[in-house]
Amino acid sequence: MATSDIVHENVKKYYGSRLESSDDLQTNAASCSFQPVPRGVTDALSLVHPDVTKRFFGCGLPFPAKLEGCRVLDLGSGSGRDCYAFSKLVGPSGSVIGIDMTEELITMSQMYIQYHQKKLGYNEPNVTFVQGYMEKLSEAGIQSNSMDVVLSNCVICLCPDKKAVLQEAYNVLKEGGELYFSDMYASKVIPDHMKQDSLLWGEGMSGSLFWKDLISLAHSVGFSTPRLVSASHIVVHNSELKAKTGDISYASGTYRLFKLPPDPVKSKAKVVYLGSVADFPDELNFDSSHRFKKDVAVEVNGELATILQCSRFSSVFKIEILEGLELSSEPTPQYCHLNPFLLADKLGCSVQKCSKTEA
Repeated sequence: MATSDIVHENVKKYYGSRLESSDDLQTNAASCSFQPVPRGVTDALSLVHPDVTKRFFGCGLPFPAKLEGCRVLDLGSGSGRDCYAFSKLVGPSGSVIGIDMTEELITMSQMYIQYHQKKLGYNEPNVTFVQGYMEKLSEAGIQSNSMDVVLSNCVICLCPDKKAVLQEAYNVLKEGGELYFSDMYASKVIPDHMKQDSLLWGEGMSGSLFWKDLISLAHSVGFSTPRLVSASHIVVHNSELKAKTGDISYASGTYRLFKLPPDPVKSKAKVVYLGSVADFPDELNFDSSHRFKKDVAVEVNGELATILQCSRFSSVFKIEILEGLELSSEPTPQYCHLNPFLLADKLGCSVQKCSKTEA
């Protein structure tokens, strides 16, 4: 198996020098959602400089609701596209930090700070970029318990030590904070021989996590059970890559994880959405299993009740805790509702675009 240092160097070269634009990628992915992209997000993305967007290599749309005033960290910020969109969404009272290990991408993203500050009409910029590793956030100067939201767009699959990434994200989040990210997932555990291939690493295919392993990893570092938001199948058209990956299928999935208080008392609750989140006056789609209509009471399980109580969403829900502790009726949960392949099937969503270097 390739060492972490070798993988890091190969990925740096792949994204820093080899790829000129997203069209150069051998795969293409975008998560499908069960709702239209919010107007606020499309407006924010439309303000990003075209040269920044050109070198965007993400696979999804990790833009959660209710970001105004938040401190946001973007893992693997790349060209800075998402950071500059977040800059608009958090507003002048919020702040955004982008971290990336690739010097060329950090240098490029920093070139557009003043452009976006002026475009948004801010008195001072609210975005900074730092070079560093997402497995070592403290070494990059990111303080513990300092972030409201950590976001990432298809870069954790490029990292060989995913537990370290999740642990660092957990450490820098405040209690009640959220890790919201899109990434590539595999239909089975990736065999070791594929992890020796630099092209497969660069495309995120060697480093894609078997989707079920995300659940155990999240729990092992302290996060809540992941909540699946959106998904799509990734169709690989390059014949060389198809031969190398064999019968392994890939999907793009967006999940949200929360840092809950230690040993929370988990009781079911009846919750009512107040309709006060921007862009969601009538209904808030929290994940693929939970849609909250305004002024309609919904019973939720103990973990989701704790999430809504402790997170930035507490002010937009009326929450009534129901008596009695929640008992688990399933000794070994199967988590089928968290399978991105099943959700992509349900949504009928797959990416059909071929790369320009199709073989």
